[in-house]
Amino acid sequence: MSHIVFRLQPNIDLRSALQAECLRVGISSGAIVTCVGSLQRATLRLAGADVIETREGPFEICSLVGTLTPDGVHFHISLADAHGEMWGGHLCEGSPIHTTAEIVILDLSEYSLRRLFDPNTGYPELHVPQKG
Repeated sequence: MSHIVFRLQPNIDLRSALQAECLRVGISSGAIVTCVGSLQRATLRLAGADVIETREGPFEICSLVGTLTPDGVHFHISLADAHGEMWGGHLCEGSPIHTTAEIVILDLSEYSLRRLFDPNTGYPELHVPQKG
């Protein structure tokens, strides 16, 4: 397995940039290893909610995890505000970088990950095809 390491500049949307960088280098399936940085504001879908919430920052990125597939991405992010209060959920577009984001993505293209609709959850969920 290989990986990519890159840094995002201020004002770039985090979610969009993650997808774009994987496309640029030819990663069809991947996983976030680490992301350290900050956001100007964050747009998240919270657990069990249908609405998307936006809050003004700045926020420190405490963790970012998730998978990338040709069918879409699934990212969860944990953020801390200026008082150390934590907030997190599903990362949505509309979350621009404040100062930086240093990112490592593991290339899992050999697994040909997909997102398929799961009638048990009602969402497109990660599917890992059987090898050989």
